[in-house]
Amino acid sequence: MGSIKKLAGQTAVYGLSSIVGRLLNYLLVPFYTRVFTPSEYGVVSELLAIVSFIMIIFTYGMETSFFHFSEKDHDRNKVYTSGVLSLLGSSLFLSGLMILFSSSIATWIQYPKHPEYVTWFALILGLDALCALPFARLRQQNRAKRFATVKLLNILVNIGFNIFFLVLCPKWIHEHGFFKELTDLFYSPKIGAGYVFISYLLSSIVTLLFLIPQLKDVQLEFDSTLWKQMIIYGFPLLIGGFAGMINETFDRAVYKYLAPDRAIALKQLGIYSACYKLSIVMTLFIQTFRYAAEPFFFSHYKKENNKLMYAQVMKYFIITCSFIFLLVMLYIDIFKIFIGEDFRSGLAVVPILLLANMCLGIFYNLSMWYKLTGQTRFGAYFSIFGAVLTIILLWWLIPTMGYMGAAWATLVVYAAMMILSYITGQKYYRIEYDVPGNLLYIGLALLTYFASYGIEKLLKPGQIAEYTINTFLLLLFAGFVFVIEKPKLSKPVN
Repeated sequence: MGSIKKLAGQTAVYGLSSIVGRLLNYLLVPFYTRVFTPSEYGVVSELLAIVSFIMIIFTYGMETSFFHFSEKDHDRNKVYTSGVLSLLGSSLFLSGLMILFSSSIATWIQYPKHPEYVTWFALILGLDALCALPFARLRQQNRAKRFATVKLLNILVNIGFNIFFLVLCPKWIHEHGFFKELTDLFYSPKIGAGYVFISYLLSSIVTLLFLIPQLKDVQLEFDSTLWKQMIIYGFPLLIGGFAGMINETFDRAVYKYLAPDRAIALKQLGIYSACYKLSIVMTLFIQTFRYAAEPFFFSHYKKENNKLMYAQVMKYFIITCSFIFLLVMLYIDIFKIFIGEDFRSGLAVVPILLLANMCLGIFYNLSMWYKLTGQTRFGAYFSIFGAVLTIILLWWLIPTMGYMGAAWATLVVYAAMMILSYITGQKYYRIEYDVPGNLLYIGLALLTYFASYGIEKLLKPGQIAEYTINTFLLLLFAGFVFVIEKPKLSKPVN
């Protein structure tokens, strides 16, 4: 249990930056859903989804390659230097290409009047790619405070500029005096939602400036042999990452092309994207867990009883995800306040997407085996399988079901990838997971949710009574888990 408690502690430390930071960042969602119309928010969601694909190309698995080769018999400084110099060169090249062909790219994605969007994103992608390994190095060195500080700074700067451009400037432009004269110098109401992207760009610049101390560690000693090994190791992760991003964001990137009613496609996309954000708690937990788990699993790979520990980690991960699912769904009337009223017609997707994210988190846990054993090609196989299935399901379901089809496609794909990773992992790196116990907790969470839903429909209690019943059900679930797991907590794992 000592190692698991250490992982929990590291998850909490990284969670400070990720949870607090993501919460601050997610505050932009209620802000956007009250400043923008669903159609305008649909534009923002679509373009950010497209950029997430390109970011995979800009980093090409170098972060995981860095962790992998740093744990081997290599000079860590050489690994870091080779990785940073590689990202610097590739970012300059790729960003330059995007800027050079910005008009053509803007026309291709159906924003011919806004080639500046492409230029801004080219700069954002280049800067963020260059920041990837400095952040990874901070994680490797367990410098969580520094990591958290820079991450939070990035988000606060982004939020600050969003408020400045979308609230203060529109107000000052209609006033008289100094603020109006100042605003006239750099603000144009015609840019509108484009200020979201400008805010991202400015926050990326500030982040890079604060990571300069980590970039000073880079020495001009590029090890080409080591670099080739890192590229070979990371290339399957590039393919897998790109395919994985199809699974995560392709629904928003292609929605307007497949929607049953093209005239309101961006409006529906805005509603779907906003409701997607209501899975915030699940997403936050999975993200913080990944920050801590990847270096943790690598560092414990050769330790005694490591597989037993991995199985225990999976159990507590599933318990936490099940609890989060219930927390959101039993108090959905509170969580829905997070988004504007014009976006709440899509709340039916929330339980589906919560379960989908739970499956994705389990998949991340299961898939550590191929990273630990260096068989990263399986990551590409799983993600390509998921990508193909995603494309098929979206092509089939969105034209008939709209964004509900996108939500169901997400759940089916993540569940299929989870099952495939488990079956394959048991063949190549067998871990004795408590499958019946894990399924029991997921099933119990679903049963509790349906019980709450049934009680609400049959009795139609008032809001206070409904919250009281749901709180009792949530505590009942927690009590059941405690009774089963408490005897196991006293047993040492390693």
